[in-house]
Amino acid sequence: MAKRLDIKDLNVYYGKFHAVKDVTLSVPPHSITAFIGPSGCGKSTVLRTLNRMHEEIPGAYAVGSVLLDGEDIYAKGINPTAVRTTIGMVFQRPNPFPTMSIRDNVVAGLKLQGVRNKAQLAEVCERSLRGANLWEEVKDRLDKPGGGLSGGQQQRLCIARAIAVSPDVLLMDEPCSALDPISTLAIEDLMQELKKEYTIVIVTHNMQQAARVSDQTAFFNLEAVGQPGQLVEIADTETMFSNPTKKETEDYISGRFG
Repeated sequence: MAKRLDIKDLNVYYGKFHAVKDVTLSVPPHSITAFIGPSGCGKSTVLRTLNRMHEEIPGAYAVGSVLLDGEDIYAKGINPTAVRTTIGMVFQRPNPFPTMSIRDNVVAGLKLQGVRNKAQLAEVCERSLRGANLWEEVKDRLDKPGGGLSGGQQQRLCIARAIAVSPDVLLMDEPCSALDPISTLAIEDLMQELKKEYTIVIVTHNMQQAARVSDQTAFFNLEAVGQPGQLVEIADTETMFSNPTKKETEDYISGRFG
């Protein structure tokens, strides 16, 4: 079930380096929010704090709160692994387990949770592949390695793997940057279907993609190299691209910098 995300006074550090400063924004359920901005502005860092994935980097930590329907995912006693089940992530480059079968790729998360019922695993596998719009292409080769699929198919396989554990939120870190235009369009169409069931946050460098797929857009920037990234503004996407409040947003969207 899609849930609301509220980020409040979020600061992110890598050791002594202050990477992101004072981010506050909300992500409504059943919506797509796009994070845009120049390289190094902190948008992927913020995305990774939304399921505590940044903690995989030694010395990284966050100060502030990320609320999932009012529950702080940084509260004492919260297990980061459980958070990542509830808030799934799809990465920039497709990362299926290459030697593992398509079927086993999809249900890997469930098996980690201890699910062993073959009928249940088969049902979730089919449902997830259908949800990722991949079932018809792979239903006759579920035992073949996931690494044998095309790049676009591999990315949809990773989406199927993410939704197999029934998350509430789906994070996508530049999910189309390694894909050709036809595969990109397939992923964008899929996002529109997925938001009926999930809350989606996407990082993209592609302005046209942000304009096409998102309901709201957040623009991040940094004042100078070595300074922390900051949220400049957030608005519904149509307003952001037609009438942004800040001049630096307008300059970035129009291609005058970045």
